[in-house]
Amino acid sequence: MLFQGESPSVRTLGIILACLLALIQYPLWLGKGGWLRVWVLDRQLDAQQALNQRIASRNIALEAEVADLRAGKQALEERARYDLGMVKPGEVFIQINEATTSRSAPSDERVRTAAMDEAQSR
Repeated sequence: MLFQGESPSVRTLGIILACLLALIQYPLWLGKGGWLRVWVLDRQLDAQQALNQRIASRNIALEAEVADLRAGKQALEERARYDLGMVKPGEVFIQINEATTSRSAPSDERVRTAAMDEAQSR
């Protein structure tokens, strides 16, 4: 094709070399350690690192809360008030049930207390 007087053996040699080049390129692009596999693994690595970062920030927040609960009486008191509904001696506990206009509030909804209102207004 390039030369009109080209012999069949040269043409065959060219075809064989082109096939060998294609065979060499296959593992590079589609093999186990090829570019496509590396690209997929890189995307998985990015996703895992993002997940690890979210979990690490959550762990830091939990560690701070544990340290606060161990060190401070105020955090323990706050947890007892909001999670357990406890009050100090001499305090007055006022419970306000907010009912919707269409139906009464179901029993599984959280009940709003005066202590919660005071904490939210801060």
